[in-house]
Amino acid sequence: MAEVISKTSLFIGACGNHHRVDDFSVSPVSFGGFGLKKSFSCLKVNNQKPLLRSVFHGRQIVLGEGAQTESFKRSSSSITAQTTLRIGTAQKWWEKGLKENMREISSAQELVDSLTNAGDKLVVVDFFSPGCGGCKALHPKICQFAEMNPAVQFLQVNYEEHKSMCYSLGVHVLPFFRFYRGSQGRVCSFSCTNATIKKFRDALAKHGPDRCRLGPTKGLEEKELVALAANKELNFSYTPKPVPAEKEAATPHSNPSLPVPLPSMSNNDGKTLVSAGR
Repeated sequence: MAEVISKTSLFIGACGNHHRVDDFSVSPVSFGGFGLKKSFSCLKVNNQKPLLRSVFHGRQIVLGEGAQTESFKRSSSSITAQTTLRIGTAQKWWEKGLKENMREISSAQELVDSLTNAGDKLVVVDFFSPGCGGCKALHPKICQFAEMNPAVQFLQVNYEEHKSMCYSLGVHVLPFFRFYRGSQGRVCSFSCTNATIKKFRDALAKHGPDRCRLGPTKGLEEKELVALAANKELNFSYTPKPVPAEKEAATPHSNPSLPVPLPSMSNNDGKTLVSAGR
């Protein structure tokens, strides 16, 4: 065995031919009787010293001076492609096809601020759930409406991430939409699917045209703001507007829009007559 091992040393460095950077000289050596085979390789570039001289035992080949073979490049790129593969990065369906005037709401405060800062612009609030089949089927058409109406702001509210906020706003069915417009506040709200998409189209045609602002932007209703502030799960605070003193002192009898009962009068027959106010 010692004699065999000593003979193997004669083959190390036996490669003396010139090669390109992408060529290897491989000299298989077989030893009779033992069934052993070893491969030796060497590499020279432009009459320089060998860049690589190692015995390959199934280990990684390290190339000096930046020299690489085509096979090594291919295997390296394959390994890189596999190691950089990321799982679970597929785009969510409600993120596909979004237009510049569409964005998702992340908190109750952002929803309130978005409606308040919209001015006289029409704002459509889209309540959806990732597991809602009707929401998923309707999403491409909503994107089409957003593209055809760039002046309209579309806000998305993920029901699964903001259940508590949706409860406070009274949203219990999906898909659900609310339209807000300047000083008018909420102008309509409804639920629709692909089969009843005409509701959405008609509401967009009715409230979408430009109009002059008649007052400050209203946004959410007062009771909705109070409900959001009362929800301890939401990081939202709101101070209710003070009620004017004359409204606090108002009674049904002092309201001129309601009939005011007059004192009863009796006629000769003893019957009571009640006359409504004129």
